[in-house]
Amino acid sequence: MRPAAAAFAFAAALPVAAAALTLPYPADHAAELTQSPDSYSLPVGPWKAGTLDTITTEGRVTRTAWRVDDATLTTLALLAPLRDQLGAEGYRLLYECATADCGGFDFRFAVDVLPEPEMHVDLGDFRFLSAERRREGGSDYLAILVSRSSDSGFVEIVQIGSAGTAAPGVVSTGAAHPATGDPAPKDESDLARALTGTGKVVLGDLGFATGSSALEAGDYASLEALAAFLKANPEAAVVLVGHTDAVGSLDANIAVSRARAQSVMDRLVSAYGADPRQLSAEGVGYLSPVASNLTAEGRTRNRRVEATLASTR
Repeated sequence: MRPAAAAFAFAAALPVAAAALTLPYPADHAAELTQSPDSYSLPVGPWKAGTLDTITTEGRVTRTAWRVDDATLTTLALLAPLRDQLGAEGYRLLYECATADCGGFDFRFAVDVLPEPEMHVDLGDFRFLSAERRREGGSDYLAILVSRSSDSGFVEIVQIGSAGTAAPGVVSTGAAHPATGDPAPKDESDLARALTGTGKVVLGDLGFATGSSALEAGDYASLEALAAFLKANPEAAVVLVGHTDAVGSLDANIAVSRARAQSVMDRLVSAYGADPRQLSAEGVGYLSPVASNLTAEGRTRNRRVEATLASTR
């Protein structure tokens, strides 16, 4: 699925308004890597005289890559809409450059970038910026690298949360979730079509920490859309159904899948204002796979939460 637009958002544990930057062009969520705690050398100047001017940042480091389905966009067209949004989100620009001004080949290979094919960097055409948002107790940092190939654009966004910052919840509006490969409904109408047409929809942008049944912090487009659907259809009842892969016993997996579904239900009620009378949570463990449990990719796809239309009261 090629979405019309994509978005990412992250929330800090301290009382800071959540940032929300929008990719205003067709984009697929290609890759994501989170390491916490970790350090990241953030470029704040060009490669010059054999060195790259950087500052060392520490905290939760999340790297996200997007592939843009538009060969006509220049690197400036890829970067400018994101740069223009930073000020409104409380960021100040630390450094910005284009190809030769950055330091060309040397700059590119001095910067830690997600690998091909998820993130492609043309050594003759790329742009970079870094930014900082100061807050009580520390700073959050952000880096954006954009480039292009003959048929696509590429965007890598690196988020660094200072110590104590909650996990950035990265979501894409309509884009395929990098873990499950399942599309997240981009808005209420998209979700409504899926629910009324097939009776269920995979909430493909949800994030759970490894070994945990708690939904990670962050904004989730699928939950916003589901809450809007429920408010517009007060007669509707939806069952949130948790699913797992086939590793472990059935009883244990049913318990985990039910707990994850309950966590999603709790977030819908507390953060999105959904009516708990329209919701219930169940778990079926590994009894309803959508892919083979014999492969890592299949097991990843099987770990999911679905919204199932139960009735219209």
